[in-house]
Amino acid sequence: MPVIAVFAALLVVVVFLARRRLAVVTVRGESMVPALRPGDRLLVLRGKAVRRGQIVVLEAIGPGMRWREGPLPEVAATDWVVKRVAALPGEPVPPECPGLPSTVPPGTLVVLGDGEVSADSRLWGLVPADRVLGVVLRTLVSTS
Repeated sequence: MPVIAVFAALLVVVVFLARRRLAVVTVRGESMVPALRPGDRLLVLRGKAVRRGQIVVLEAIGPGMRWREGPLPEVAATDWVVKRVAALPGEPVPPECPGLPSTVPPGTLVVLGDGEVSADSRLWGLVPADRVLGVVLRTLVSTS
């Protein structure tokens, strides 16, 4: 088999695996300013274990879905949001999230935006961990 054919086959496998593990997401809104700005493009690693303090991309609340009682902003089910993990299962809930249990239950996270105005666990409550698309590895293109 010629070297070029082997290289081409290997390249196809690498691209296929990368597409399954990596995603590119564009930041919309200002909830993560100053760390991230609207228009920033982020490289996201799917399936990586989440740690407190990491920035994650998670599935937004869609119409008819509720994580917490009360009115919620309408967001298309296909949208993604970018937030920072503030607490993991078994950890204390941050004081800026009143009305939640004192400890984060299994299978859930507390996420917060870095900006002054952010729809996050203060509004949504505990976020199901299975809503996380992945962990932000780096900013690919920055608007700042």
